[in-house]
Amino acid sequence: MTSREGALRDERLLDGPLLPVRCRRCAAEVLVRKASWEQTSIQWNAEARAACAGIQDPHDTCPALRSAIQEAALTGAIKVVE
Repeated sequence: MTSREGALRDERLLDGPLLPVRCRRCAAEVLVRKASWEQTSIQWNAEARAACAGIQDPHDTCPALRSAIQEAALTGAIKVVE
């Protein structure tokens, strides 16, 4: 058995895939998944990082982007899995 055959299949994205969300301030687009109201996964790319003027620390999230993600969840544009 190879390590690929023995690996567990990650099915977390089946019930809630990463979806694009665009920041209203700088137009950076990231991929987002909300597993719950408290947990958000954000996938950045180089273009979004370069466009974002509101992020100082690479481990932080821009407040304007955080607001756009919250709005997308509240309006149903992205699914909150829970």
